[in-house]
Amino acid sequence: MSKVVVIGAGMMGSGIGAMSALAGNLTVLVDTTAERAQAGKVKAFLCINERVSNQLSGEEAGKTASELLKTSSDLEESLQGADLVIEAIYENLEAKQELFQKIDSVLPANVPILSNTSGMRITDIAAKAEYYPERTMTAHFWLPAHLVPLVEVVMWDKTDEVMAEGVKDTLKAWGKAPVLVRKDLPGQLANRILQVIIREAVNIVDMGLASPEDVDTAVKMGMGIRFPAWGPLEHIDAIGLDLALSVQNTVLPGLKNNTKNYVLQKMVEEGKNGNKGENHVGFYDWTKRSMKEQMEKRNQFIIHALQEIFPCD
Repeated sequence: MSKVVVIGAGMMGSGIGAMSALAGNLTVLVDTTAERAQAGKVKAFLCINERVSNQLSGEEAGKTASELLKTSSDLEESLQGADLVIEAIYENLEAKQELFQKIDSVLPANVPILSNTSGMRITDIAAKAEYYPERTMTAHFWLPAHLVPLVEVVMWDKTDEVMAEGVKDTLKAWGKAPVLVRKDLPGQLANRILQVIIREAVNIVDMGLASPEDVDTAVKMGMGIRFPAWGPLEHIDAIGLDLALSVQNTVLPGLKNNTKNYVLQKMVEEGKNGNKGENHVGFYDWTKRSMKEQMEKRNQFIIHALQEIFPCD
């Protein structure tokens, strides 16, 4: 049995901890106080229960996982005997650097140290890890971490590729769908693709070509619905690269290519910050829509898809 330490027991950490425990690992959720760590454990139990009740994980695995989940507010004690460490604290570079420096100074060289960062570079996060920087890398889980299979394992200049491949194999054994990204670029892999889609979606609405509802419908009911079984490179291989090239030559010149999104900047300055803002208005009026219901609908769709793609044995 391996020991996995997840530092940061919030929304991401609790989901990651749940997946680790379901894979049969002794899993310690660490946070700054015992209360915060315990709250993370409660969230992790909910994640486990959601997977079991939807036949994504077996009942015995769920029962065992609940017993394997531990909590702590003592970082140094928690790290003793660790086989894998995953940092999932808030997105603050200084805090992450300090944490990586501390972990690197006390753990043996064969223990991988991963950051779940979504927006920061592991190059910067691990900059002060001077003992064994080759075992540091990103492992970006996608929200909700206990449902979305993707994990982006991102290397930087000092990451040992053999260790990165080992982490990828470990995550695959957890039931995840890890991908290896060999360069530490902003946005990692999937976010680079997503940001291009968002930029053009915003541009289409701004130009008056279509409403926000129609843009979202086009993505969800068109390309998006086939993505779990049909990626973009599979698609162009199927239609022929000559046809793909012809379409690119026609469409690309008319696409937005700004390095800054001035439409979003203007909306934020005007107080239109989506559901997060005081008036709950963005592209939609969230006073007339329920974000909770939309997220539950999203999760149910993911669950139904996973039941087909990764049926529980």
